[in-house]
Amino acid sequence: MGLDDKLNNAATNHLGAAKEGAGKLTGNGELEREGQRDQAQAKLQEAGEKVKDAAKGIGSNLKDAAAKVKEGFSKD
Repeated sequence: MGLDDKLNNAATNHLGAAKEGAGKLTGNGELEREGQRDQAQAKLQEAGEKVKDAAKGIGSNLKDAAAKVKEGFSKD
């Protein structure tokens, strides 16, 4: 996950928490729910970035494993 993505997700999460808190303080249920949605969106985006990063690692691990298998067969 890139630094820009982390900063964006953190900002969205914190702004969502602020909206939720302001909504609770003022009795504005719509603002409170909007804040909760913003926080959920930030968490989903973070999870998606983690999945993307994990998938990149899997691809390189598979390439390395395939190269080792190929090397093992060519030594015989």
